[in-house]
Amino acid sequence: MENPDMAAYTNAQPVPMTTADILWQNLQALTQILDSQQQMLDCQQDWLRHSLVSFKMPKMTRDNDLEAYIEAFERHALMTRLNQEYWASQLGALVVGKAQVTYRALPRDKARDYKHVKQAILYQLEINPDHYRHLFHAKKGPNEKHPWVLLLLLRDLLDKWVAELIERIGEAQYISTLDLAKGYWQIPVAPED
Repeated sequence: MENPDMAAYTNAQPVPMTTADILWQNLQALTQILDSQQQMLDCQQDWLRHSLVSFKMPKMTRDNDLEAYIEAFERHALMTRLNQEYWASQLGALVVGKAQVTYRALPRDKARDYKHVKQAILYQLEINPDHYRHLFHAKKGPNEKHPWVLLLLLRDLLDKWVAELIERIGEAQYISTLDLAKGYWQIPVAPED
């Protein structure tokens, strides 16, 4: 029994093609090839633009202050216009020690999120509001030659300490206070706040 789909092809007569038709088909094929090559070239250029070749940040050393390194990394990434979707992988490739171990331990989906990577590294190295509070209280004035240097250091530590606390409070649904004279109160936060 003959296949009904093949019957149409067996009865078809070859259509004579002119030279113009053949040239037109060749031109369309070449246009498709050029378009695909242009897409590949665009992808390669995009990769080069966001790769370590164009993002020349020195690798972290064990002597570097992690916080200062991350801040320098963020500034450099902004100045070189590195796309933020590449920040996490670039930072992961540049950190060393416990920071690198933390990055490598993250699941792949979380390792792509820069904010999560940064937060995990800082958490693992115990850099949190308590860390800043301790550094703030531990700073002594007489060791500094210039009072303004101490003032700048204290202001920087206080800013980091308070910024972390404000970020935590900003995510809360309730802000609780404990006043020994008046008792315990919960103040609901309005959604627009």
